[in-house]
Amino acid sequence: MTSDNIASLIYLVLLGCAVGGWMFMSGRESISKTLQMAAVWGFIFLGVVAAYGLWNDVQRQTMNDQMLQMGDGQIIVPRQPDGHYYLTLALNGENIRFVVDTGATDMVLTRRDAERAGLDPDSLNFIGMANTANGTVRTAPVRIDTVRLGDITDTDVRASVNGGEMFGSLLGMGYLEKWGRIEISGGELRLTR
Repeated sequence: MTSDNIASLIYLVLLGCAVGGWMFMSGRESISKTLQMAAVWGFIFLGVVAAYGLWNDVQRQTMNDQMLQMGDGQIIVPRQPDGHYYLTLALNGENIRFVVDTGATDMVLTRRDAERAGLDPDSLNFIGMANTANGTVRTAPVRIDTVRLGDITDTDVRASVNGGEMFGSLLGMGYLEKWGRIEISGGELRLTR
């Protein structure tokens, strides 16, 4: 908890005590009715505090999942709580979620994502090799007819399908270098073309 949060909490407690004290003093004749009103206001107070806390969490989560398009040819992506940047691209019209990986050479698809994009992983030739953190894996070079991010569409994009197990597809430099400028600062990834 930060010092600002502690100060806000102290302020709210004092405010609650002042309202509660006023209610108690104004209704001394009927203690049971005063206690009922105090309980109602207490629950309202707790509900507002809980809603405020949850609203911040919901707002943070929805903002983190959103890609912002700033004018023509500029995309801003906020960093996720896990430290990664995620983008959803339309491959042959099918939305595929990628983790941005500047250490990856190519756009690398999982077998499942390749199938969703209209490729048949069982008919691919896994003739390539890639060194990963999990060791060497076989890859199959492919071409994606259309790749759309925001209002930018690229055609005949080079990619590869990973023959091994992956937790998700990777958006490597093979695609990212199509953007004129890549900048990471202040918890945001900016792509400009």
